[in-house]
Amino acid sequence: MGQIELTSVTKSFGDVQVIPPLDLTIEDGEFAVFVGPSGCGKSTLLRLIAGLEDTTSGTVAIDGEDVTQVSPSKRGLSMVFQTYALYPHMTVRKNIAFPMRMAGLSDDEQKKRIAAAAESLNLTDYLDRKPGQLSGGQRQRVAIGRAIVRDPKAFLFDEPLSNLDAALRVGMRLEITEMHERMKTTMIYVTHDQVEAMTMADKIVVLQAGVIEQVGSPIELYEAPKNLFVAGFIGSPKMNFIEGEEAAKHSAKTIGIRPEHIDVVESGGQWKGTVGVAEHLGSDTFFHVHGTGLAETLTVRAVGNVALKHGDKIELNPRAAEVHRFDQAELRIA
Repeated sequence: MGQIELTSVTKSFGDVQVIPPLDLTIEDGEFAVFVGPSGCGKSTLLRLIAGLEDTTSGTVAIDGEDVTQVSPSKRGLSMVFQTYALYPHMTVRKNIAFPMRMAGLSDDEQKKRIAAAAESLNLTDYLDRKPGQLSGGQRQRVAIGRAIVRDPKAFLFDEPLSNLDAALRVGMRLEITEMHERMKTTMIYVTHDQVEAMTMADKIVVLQAGVIEQVGSPIELYEAPKNLFVAGFIGSPKMNFIEGEEAAKHSAKTIGIRPEHIDVVESGGQWKGTVGVAEHLGSDTFFHVHGTGLAETLTVRAVGNVALKHGDKIELNPRAAEVHRFDQAELRIA
């Protein structure tokens, strides 16, 4: 079991409150991702759950038990940090075994758990190497293996892939997601990368200045963002926002439309402009359009390789059913 429940949790550093009163439940077996810009409070929130930071007020419960005053080592959680924190003089085998030795597990039990973790993380052939002989991705897998052998109620990941290059990030993202599918253990994952959030999570928690802006599945947040912040943060490229006369037509202060919901047409387009940068990616083409009178730049995503270049005139039609209307913090679909 690994349900985690926060009730009226706050955190202050001196006179500065970084987490206002907050309620959140992570169900047993869920993969929850905390996402938001730097300084939004996501890592602080994770550390409150882990017990590495004391709550100023409120309660943290695991499987219905209040653990607010319980030490980190007694909460039954395993944490994987941004830095690998491996012992360089120890082999992979000994690094993975370290928390079990500290817990006093028998040699036979240690061997069994090491073998299982190494197999699941494709580390069996590397058990007798030292960290310095491994790639960044392999070292991160060792850190995850060290967490797995503790058989925790939940795994907590604090931006574990930020030190890896782009290719390794994608590979490790898939490995962690597959690990969750196999183990069905509760996982909470902190990242500033909304692509990681969208591709990994069962549940996304979007944070800004310590406040939960929205909680939901990736598709819920993408298709029905509750406010401008969520709409602008979730999605890559981000949603286009338009104010003024065009928004007033929809009885809204601001309207939003995603790049893939604007069609490029040969003539009769509702919106007209000039192509700035055209990014030809093969499977998609992204146009950054200027001079529409709607916004400084409109981003348009077209399927395939569309033969338009910098300086070309372009005509566009927004899909009316996909226009989002924002009136202060509320969302309506036009």
